[in-house]
Amino acid sequence: METNRGTELDGIFEKFVMFLRKCAFQVLSVGPIPTHIAFIMDGNRRYSKKQNLVEGAGHRVGFSALMSLLMYCYELGVKYVTIYAFSIDNFRRRPEEVQSVMDLMQEKIEGLIEKESIVNRYGVRVYFVGNLKLLSDPVRLAAERAMAATAKNSKAVLSICVAYTSTNEIMHAVQESCKEKWDEITMLGAGEAGYDLIGLKGNLIKLADIEKHMYMAVAPDPDILIRTSGETRLSNFLLWQSAYCYLYSPSVLWPEIGFRHFFWAILNYQQNHLYLDKKRKQS
Repeated sequence: METNRGTELDGIFEKFVMFLRKCAFQVLSVGPIPTHIAFIMDGNRRYSKKQNLVEGAGHRVGFSALMSLLMYCYELGVKYVTIYAFSIDNFRRRPEEVQSVMDLMQEKIEGLIEKESIVNRYGVRVYFVGNLKLLSDPVRLAAERAMAATAKNSKAVLSICVAYTSTNEIMHAVQESCKEKWDEITMLGAGEAGYDLIGLKGNLIKLADIEKHMYMAVAPDPDILIRTSGETRLSNFLLWQSAYCYLYSPSVLWPEIGFRHFFWAILNYQQNHLYLDKKRKQS
């Protein structure tokens, strides 16, 4: 009986919290709502040490924090969310740590395609962004299955940057643009179309050519970039796309981030929106 009463009270408290969250979102909806929010999830390992947890436990707590943040984003009406899950540079860490993260990643990716998962509840299409060839076969195949399983979802987009750095993304885009242009020149040359290379000198590769080959071409540039742990470095994340986004750096570690930090980030973005929008239009 005590158990039933406790469960009932938990349900009432949860509904009350949801009501307060809706009220807060009503306040935020008066101002501009960001289209795209990006997250650098910094501080999982430090959280483990701070709480004296076993290695890898911080990442599991961090995943729970991520699920909460995704829910806040989709409830507010944010269309695009991007997370920095694993950098190419992270492969330099101890093999045991890398393998632990990869195992957790595979487990959570496979959970994304379950019927009751958050991506299916909110109609979210999932993209895995980065040099996926660097991933182990089990993780890469799990990512491909998740992308295929959510391909028909159209209400929102979640981009998961894994085996990613901006320098690698830019290099990839330039290489693909050059290859595409070379194939075009070769094809026209073979057809004796008299391709005017002299007229095209200095204009072979355009900005649009590079941008369409960027890994992050699946989403517009971010409006807000949130990095926990109080760090203001971008750590080779979305360097090409973040020129005019608002950077918010709460001092909490990623597993400690909560609704109040999310609310404050949106509020600060709204206060700076006119300035950022003006700069974006001037570029």
